[in-house]
Amino acid sequence: MINVNLLKKICVTPGAPGYEQRIRELVLKEVKPLVDEVSIDAMGNVIAVKKGKSNQRVMVAAHIDEIGFMVSHIDDKGFIRFDTLGGFDPKTLTSQRVIIHGKKDVIGVMGCKPIHLMRPEERSKQIPISEYFIDTGMSEKEVKKLITIGDSITRERELIEMGDCVNSKSLDNRVSVFILLETLRKLKNKRIPFDLYAAFTVQEEVGLRGAISSAHHIDPDFGFALDVTIAFDVPSAQAHEMVTRLGNGAAIKIKDGSVISDYRMVNYMKATAKKRKINWQPEVLPAGGTDAGGIQRYGKKGAITGAISIPTRYIHQTIEMAHKKDISDCVDLLTACITDLDKFDWAFK
Repeated sequence: MINVNLLKKICVTPGAPGYEQRIRELVLKEVKPLVDEVSIDAMGNVIAVKKGKSNQRVMVAAHIDEIGFMVSHIDDKGFIRFDTLGGFDPKTLTSQRVIIHGKKDVIGVMGCKPIHLMRPEERSKQIPISEYFIDTGMSEKEVKKLITIGDSITRERELIEMGDCVNSKSLDNRVSVFILLETLRKLKNKRIPFDLYAAFTVQEEVGLRGAISSAHHIDPDFGFALDVTIAFDVPSAQAHEMVTRLGNGAAIKIKDGSVISDYRMVNYMKATAKKRKINWQPEVLPAGGTDAGGIQRYGKKGAITGAISIPTRYIHQTIEMAHKKDISDCVDLLTACITDLDKFDWAFK
């Protein structure tokens, strides 16, 4: 159904916000045979262009960074303190393996005060991130030979298949990178109506920074963001809390904390899904944002913008889970939306 081996390669390749070198190299290798032009801007966004029949511009953004950490201190016993790069739920960090990207990659484990030593009142409270440290099993001298303040840190976790799902760190947002690459692969030998700018953006997890800069110089007429969204379809969840459900298809974003999707784009995406018999579900996300906010607002004239979201459980935790059929539906919906974009009446009504 999907190329799990490619998705696995994309997910395990490191790239914390501001340190996207390795994942950018992989994207460049995969995307160059699929498009007409490829460039890298000053921030590190990869912009891949496929020419269309008209020079109107369509921007599709998938951010390549993953939530991570940065080394902030090394103490006299070699333990490492860190700052976060993106949002984390502290309770998911205890005893998790990480990779510190120093002069060479170093495996470490996150630690905090053992529960056996906590006072009763401490046990009922969430441990703040400031109380965590990373243990590499090495002395201060050995650590400082390899690691310096400012080195990036990512999580150490393989992608596996579980039933109909994939389970991995950093499906946010590597699954969208995969979807954009697979869409470009499907479009390689097709004529499309408008010039397509596939933007593999940086630093989304710290404020949509890559999307903002790339939207400014692409100046798109139409915009699509690709990102994960909450699937809280688990025991004890109320129906109104679920946002989306795994296995129910691609999510068409109506709003989140950064964007109110253009109603014309929402209607177009729904109509396209219906016409092509692609499973879809609506998404209203109360908080959180995606590159859609950057695309919509930071082109010189604004853009008719929406987003395709991938229902995902356990977002911003140690592992995340998505349904393989939902991923396939997202590829199909994005491909169809790009192909049929000139067949819709975009006038305000």
